[in-house]
Amino acid sequence: MSSDIISNSIALARQPIFDNDLNTYAYELLFRGDLANESGVTEFNGDLATSQVINHTFMEFGIDRVIGNKLGFINLTRAFLTGEIPLPFDNKQFVLEILEDIVIDDEIINAVKKFSSQGFTIALDDFIYHEELKPIIALADIIKIDLLALTEQELIEHVEILKQENVKLLAEKVETEEQFQLCKKLGFDYYQGYFFCKPSIIDDKPLPDNKVVALRLLHSLQNPNISIDEIESLVSQDLSLSFKLLRCLNSAAFSLPKKVESLRQAVVYLGLKTIKSWATIIAFSSIEASSNEVMTTTLIRAKMAEELAPAFNCDSETGFMAGLFSPLDAMLNKPMPELLQSLPMDDTIKGALQDFEGDLGKLLLFVVSYEQGDLAVVPKNITIAELNQTYVTATEWANQLEALI
Repeated sequence: MSSDIISNSIALARQPIFDNDLNTYAYELLFRGDLANESGVTEFNGDLATSQVINHTFMEFGIDRVIGNKLGFINLTRAFLTGEIPLPFDNKQFVLEILEDIVIDDEIINAVKKFSSQGFTIALDDFIYHEELKPIIALADIIKIDLLALTEQELIEHVEILKQENVKLLAEKVETEEQFQLCKKLGFDYYQGYFFCKPSIIDDKPLPDNKVVALRLLHSLQNPNISIDEIESLVSQDLSLSFKLLRCLNSAAFSLPKKVESLRQAVVYLGLKTIKSWATIIAFSSIEASSNEVMTTTLIRAKMAEELAPAFNCDSETGFMAGLFSPLDAMLNKPMPELLQSLPMDDTIKGALQDFEGDLGKLLLFVVSYEQGDLAVVPKNITIAELNQTYVTATEWANQLEALI
């Protein structure tokens, strides 16, 4: 099987890694090669295939489009570690992860020593402590501990042992705010999981005034009959929103023939739907979230849903809006049904956001599953190569947009 065929059968995604302040420290690159199409045919996968797709990804996409200027954690197969296949990157931006199922023998120890001497950061993945692992622990810079693999007491014991070593600790599969706070208290340095895009403890406290204002603006923008006069009036009430929106519209992303000074001018070039969508995006950015990564994830999810919508018999604009609003409960720490009651959305979007109902719900669930590396089945009318290209394009678009807003 050629390397192109192998590479086009393995999906690429990323997962954020946070520091104690919930700033994005790095991204782990996720490669998924055991996907099946709707007829149940599983794609080819294996050690060599994973190695080849890493090379292919770096050469074809340019990995900076996926992780920007952040560090990248990457799982290495034995073939990469032992030098059978050369690394397509240097030590400046990548952390080498040694998987838990790789047998730690003299060959691996010597290989890791070599990488360490070259300046690479070494991480041990899904770590479970055993005495015989001491030689590799001594070479590690970061040790990743899977929270689901240990009881709370075992977790505490692992931390006590590993704190005696010169390593940083990274908690994997952090799914709740409570788990994050526990690991933070125990002295972990980094955190990985999807707790950041889920609501924290939901209570009956009223929303802060700034979030109420943002929600009211989002409410008004979802009116299907809103006019340009009404949008101008709404946006002009928030100088920051008005400035950011015009700055975005005048950016290279739109390549307008001349600088626009008002929304009305922009409508002439871009149309009311586009202006409405971008006003909605900027309004979303004004909602303070637990992490900047929530907004990044939101933008990528929305763009992917927009691009993939036709494959699910959905309207692209509707797909975009469903993706954009999907983490609203995490951003406002309120139940989604409660928030949707105050938004004049079509029932199709509400059903998709609450229960993944209908074709739109299937689209949204597909995008979220891809984002989290949990995708199992790909529709017949989408290739994995197309998925990868859509994901990379959406990621690059989100990075560029965040720089503007």
